[in-house]
Amino acid sequence: MTVFDEGNLRIVIDGALSARKFDGADHKLSHCMKAVDFIIELSDRYLFVEFKDPQYPGATAQTISDYIDGFKSGQLDRQFQYKYRDSFLYEWASGRADKPVDYLMLIAIDTLTKPLLQSRMDEMKRKLPLRAPDDQPWSHPFVRSCSVFNLASWNERFPKFQISRLP
Repeated sequence: MTVFDEGNLRIVIDGALSARKFDGADHKLSHCMKAVDFIIELSDRYLFVEFKDPQYPGATAQTISDYIDGFKSGQLDRQFQYKYRDSFLYEWASGRADKPVDYLMLIAIDTLTKPLLQSRMDEMKRKLPLRAPDDQPWSHPFVRSCSVFNLASWNERFPKFQISRLP
């Protein structure tokens, strides 16, 4: 079992082949490349995981509202795109992108609804993109899937990778 803290959030990873914090000092290219927070290796795929916690302790209602507005409008999509692309490129150049990759984004705001999460997920799938032009499959896909979660939907979907708020 592996445990990582990211801000006020804790993820407990059980049953993975490996798990590492990627967005940190070990990355060594933060001056020119964005990075997802964690990379989890499973037997059949990698999970690239990004956490955002605008509902952190002490966050004002305005801060949370502004983040939700940016999320809804798609203003934050570019940062999510680059985090994935740069992380994939880094891992590919390091010889570690040898399995399909699922990109998982946790937006830790309790009020985000499933329809809103779904609409952002659909837009991110288009922007990454999951398929080549003319909706053809890639011969070497660089992202297999993309999903967006709040805390409740994440914990429902990933019982072996539970996320909680730190006290």
